[in-house]
Amino acid sequence: MQFQYQPSRSPKKGWWCGVSIYVVVTLVLFSFVAGLLVNEYRWKIETQKGADIAGGAVVNVEKNKMPEFLSKDVDFNLFWQLWEAIKIRYINKDILDTKLFYGALAGMVASLGDPHSVFFDPETTEKFTKELSGSFEGIGAEIGIKNNHLTVIAPLPDTPADKAGIRTGDVILAIDNMDASGISLDYAISIIRGKSGTNVILKITREEFTEPKDFTITRGVINIVSVKYEMKDYHGKKIAYIEINQFIEDTVERFDKAVRWALEENPDGLIIDLRGNPGGFLDGAVRVASEWVDGELVVTEKFGDGSIKEYKSPSRARLKDYKTMVLINEGSASGSEIVAGALQDYGLATLIGKKTFGKGSVQEMETFTDGSAVKLTVAKWLTPKGREIDQLGIDPDIEIDLTKDDFNNDNDPQLDKALEILAP
Repeated sequence: MQFQYQPSRSPKKGWWCGVSIYVVVTLVLFSFVAGLLVNEYRWKIETQKGADIAGGAVVNVEKNKMPEFLSKDVDFNLFWQLWEAIKIRYINKDILDTKLFYGALAGMVASLGDPHSVFFDPETTEKFTKELSGSFEGIGAEIGIKNNHLTVIAPLPDTPADKAGIRTGDVILAIDNMDASGISLDYAISIIRGKSGTNVILKITREEFTEPKDFTITRGVINIVSVKYEMKDYHGKKIAYIEINQFIEDTVERFDKAVRWALEENPDGLIIDLRGNPGGFLDGAVRVASEWVDGELVVTEKFGDGSIKEYKSPSRARLKDYKTMVLINEGSASGSEIVAGALQDYGLATLIGKKTFGKGSVQEMETFTDGSAVKLTVAKWLTPKGREIDQLGIDPDIEIDLTKDDFNNDNDPQLDKALEILAP
């Protein structure tokens, strides 16, 4: 469930601080209702466009035309009418006002139609923060929305998801027999997570399946080791292999240790494995890339108003003189794509594997006084050469697949190719 996430350097107070709860709830619930209506309208357009109607006629609806109700002035009485209807007529009379309120806040963010912009209630915020610190309870898989389907970006190594056989690119059709089509990302994550020792059943489809299969996964405590490294002896050459699993709080520190180790060993080449790395902190990705990029631009953020923010290397570049191979695949996303894109643009590494996920947007997280938080998409990022990666991904310099048979037989042709190039 990660993303390219950049924490706010100075968390702000919500705009609604000091405003009466009346106005706050009115605004957020109106946004919730409007969001649902907009999504329903879009759904009708998509389903009607090109559909066969009795008699063979085709209905064409102007997709970008704003429905009339959205052009009218806001009538806040609608909020109170809906609130009263729920409180009086809804079958469950024990519904809490606070639950309605947080649902309205979530609805406001959901109305943006952006799967990467999410509202977290206080409990979810706490769980999310634990994950970024490297420890949480769940199955240990990064989940995202791709082509409108709930999709596994990557299972983290040696986690319950990985051990159960979950793979990058798996499409989740159901969670504990609940249909996952159209489900919001944050809600899906909240029900897939759970207490260590409990089970969750994911109905999965993947390309080689003739029909969907159920995977029963026992949740556990997930402790992420963000960086691992070892020396590989290949054809009499020393090749330093560094695997970066995620960009979390300790990644920069762990990667610095790996770099110092590599410098002491003075290898004949480097392999940086970013396969299945779903991203994380933007700063961590920039710091990692700066071990090759010498004082130059690493990534640019482009905001909705057209303004930009550039992130340059702090001129460490301790690895710039080492021949480097970078392994990528469909599970390499966000921060991984920042590193891979920068090294590819400057010709500092050869990328081997498969096209990356294509998660090129930046989120900032703002925490509010009650412990809730919002993660909002604020920009898209561009590689040093100005390439936009969102929805497009990064193509490898050398494309090599890792097939099901390779996986089952512990073969790694992508790694093998990197070794062959570094030690022919």
